[in-house]
Amino acid sequence: MATSRRSAPRSREEDGDKYSVLLPTYNERENLPLIVWLLVKYFGESGYDYEIIVIDDGSPDGTLEVAEQLQQIYGEDKILLRPRASKLGLGTAYIHGVKHATGNYVIIMDADLSHHPKFIPEFIEKQKEGNFDLVSGTRYRGSGGVYGWDLRRKIISRGANFVTQVLLRPGASDLTGSFRLYKKAVLESLVARCVSKGYVFQMEMIIRARQLDYTIGEVPISFVDRVYGESKLGGNEIISFLKGLLTLFATT
Repeated sequence: MATSRRSAPRSREEDGDKYSVLLPTYNERENLPLIVWLLVKYFGESGYDYEIIVIDDGSPDGTLEVAEQLQQIYGEDKILLRPRASKLGLGTAYIHGVKHATGNYVIIMDADLSHHPKFIPEFIEKQKEGNFDLVSGTRYRGSGGVYGWDLRRKIISRGANFVTQVLLRPGASDLTGSFRLYKKAVLESLVARCVSKGYVFQMEMIIRARQLDYTIGEVPISFVDRVYGESKLGGNEIISFLKGLLTLFATT
């Protein structure tokens, strides 16, 4: 009688690819343990090699102390802490983080649980499918969507995306999202060219990618509004977005 053998857990580390996840944080002490646990879970299940780089900008709520505890739990090889003294902006956080990334692919995402790590294996599969230079999560195509936002936030997001599509014709359906996978060399090339700050930074990254003829893949995602903490989108960010949009329209 034939006996069945349980197959060994699937591992994809042999292919040599490694994924560095950049997590910029500011006052995310409640969210950070959850997002890290989910990242470890989905990377572990998919078998891809990874590291998580936490870039905390001097959070007064003790986020860095929480990150240090997580490093003790999951190990210094998986959780890297690269803090900065003060809040210096998203773009510079990526520049800072990618300098310490040892992976040949870099994933950027929010630490507030609005981006679910369950989509990361889909990002990786999409990238391999077309050897894309970058893969962007999209809320505005296929099964993608937004959950938990009030009507005001939805109108702002949809309106910003529509105006940007009309003015800049970027070749991607979601310019203001910040859940993406890049080839490391491509990310380094883009951040070196981008001059925007804040929410405009993500938009400029896609525009510069189009200018440089980088290929872009898309994966529909569900964006869920943060459960803990406060949204960092305010009136100043909206004004900065409009100024940045006009600047990109005039210069690209």
